[in-house]
Amino acid sequence: MQFFRDWSPSAFVAGFVAVLVGLTSSIAIVFQAAQAFGATPEQVSSWVWALGIGMGLCSWLPSMWLRKPVMVAWSTPGAAVLATAGAAGGFSMPEAVGAFMVSAALITLAGATGWFERLMDRIPLAIASALLAGVLTRFGLDAFAAATGNLWLVVAMLLGYLVARRWWTRYAVMVTLLIGIGVALGQGRIVWSAVHGAWTWPVFTMPSFSFSAAVSLALPLFVVTMASQNLPGVAVIRASGYDLPISKIITMTGVTTLLLAPFGGYAFNLSAITAAICMGEEAHPDRKRRYTAAVSCGVIYVALGCFGAVIAGLLMAFPRELVVAIAGIALLGTIANGLLVALRDEQYREAALVTFLVTLSGVSIAGVGSAFWGVVAGSIALFVQQYGQLRKPRD
Repeated sequence: MQFFRDWSPSAFVAGFVAVLVGLTSSIAIVFQAAQAFGATPEQVSSWVWALGIGMGLCSWLPSMWLRKPVMVAWSTPGAAVLATAGAAGGFSMPEAVGAFMVSAALITLAGATGWFERLMDRIPLAIASALLAGVLTRFGLDAFAAATGNLWLVVAMLLGYLVARRWWTRYAVMVTLLIGIGVALGQGRIVWSAVHGAWTWPVFTMPSFSFSAAVSLALPLFVVTMASQNLPGVAVIRASGYDLPISKIITMTGVTTLLLAPFGGYAFNLSAITAAICMGEEAHPDRKRRYTAAVSCGVIYVALGCFGAVIAGLLMAFPRELVVAIAGIALLGTIANGLLVALRDEQYREAALVTFLVTLSGVSIAGVGSAFWGVVAGSIALFVQQYGQLRKPRD
């Protein structure tokens, strides 16, 4: 089978790191969102099942079919919006599920009509690359900041990465992860008590539709998912040099949300951070074989959904510094390439720099994250520059 010929240990490690980063960075927010609607422990487990199955299949199957890395994740800012709005509005779980389905219908419409992809086609590669670099640089900074909590762990991982990049480039991230786990074991920092064995069962919730839930939950969820998740997700795809059917993938995420919303799959979207991990050179030197990293990630996510308590416990057992460090170190090459492309062309340099800085700032306005505002600021800067050139007086 072609997949097994293309597969490599480095691709599997990239997929594992993607799951590790995606899960540990935001699973707590998902739990808060579920609890804001009065979720029972069984319903919380069902959310893990639905999100794992949805992300896994939407990453696994398209990547196998297209032979290109397709990475789908849950909407982290969407979960934050739900946690805040759910607690403030006093919405029930059935009302929340109805809002998830309304948002999913809007996402499906955006994909089916192609308007979102047409909008992204008008954004220059330099702006998209600056957006990517701005989103990922925060992870690079956090990797080194983690040294304040566990200096020897971060130093050992960084040195291991540098040595591996010198002599075993293909396995640099894998070596770094193994060193981190070894040091954490030696320090006694891995919390084995977090691991519990249990099978996860889906719980169906009959949706209830209301105008207030549509306005307070569905519309904000749709906006932040498209602006703060799908937009940087497309930027990662374009900056990584892959030509994917964006509209079809967006439509797929909307339909998947519609199907899994009654079980807790509140919103699926293109991934940005974890996609960069699986689309980078560390996953595999051959771009045509990096899809195996996305497939590996998808398989792990499906297992996470079925054995949520076991796998979530294993991943949550790692110390925070290890997770933050491996994420930042794994993205160093992608950050460097993003900055190179963003600043290479003098025509777009200042606009790309504005995009990068606004995105890196982390500013949030009206509940929409800095990725969206970075593109807005960069586009305005580019328009002003080009408009001024066109309006120069003749000699």
